[in-house]
Amino acid sequence: MEIRIGVQNVSREISLETDLTADQVADAVAAAVGGGTLDLTDTKGRRIVVPSGALGYVDIGEETKRRVGFGA
Repeated sequence: MEIRIGVQNVSREISLETDLTADQVADAVAAAVGGGTLDLTDTKGRRIVVPSGALGYVDIGEETKRRVGFGA
């Protein structure tokens, strides 16, 4: 699933792919807003940590389904 994180006073957003479910990401965001940091790991093992005070928005994309057939 693709996640985009907007950081206050920064023009570029953070974009990552993760194996977490939408509910797990939403729970992590809710815990971060309560105080602390948003701590997520992407599919390549890269760890992203954003202080809760700097969070602008978190866009949780659709859970990717496995593609069947030919195509790119």
